[in-house]
Parts: sequence; C-alpha cells; structure tokens
Amino acid sequence: MSSRGNFTKGQTWGALKKAWRGYKIAKVQGDSAKMKEYATKIRTLQGELGVKQASFPELGI
Repeated sequence: MSSRGNFTKGQTWGALKKAWRGYKIAKVQGDSAKMKEYATKIRTLQGELGVKQASFPELGI
C-alpha cells in the first residue's frame, strides 16, 4: 500500500525528515520564502501519513 503516488510510507517519512531539516536550515539562514515552502511540504506529508500537522505561527501557517 502506498501513501503518496508510488511512494512507500517509509519513503514519505524520509521525505518528511528531509523537509524538517531543510526548514531548520532555512530558519537559521533567515530565508522566510524557503521556510514557508518547507512548512507547506511538511504539513502535506504529515497529512498523507495521518499524523498531527505541525503549525508554523511565525509564518501564519
């Protein structure tokens, strides 16, 4: 059973982990455009995995 297209649940978790890493790096660099991009991706992946979605109040998300 795949959770997103042709990706396995494990691959989706891996993508979520990478998205969080990217978000944290963007935050350190003060790149709000990238932070918003990663935050959106994180929430989408969390939704696909059926886990609680993170909120990003500093981005209005």
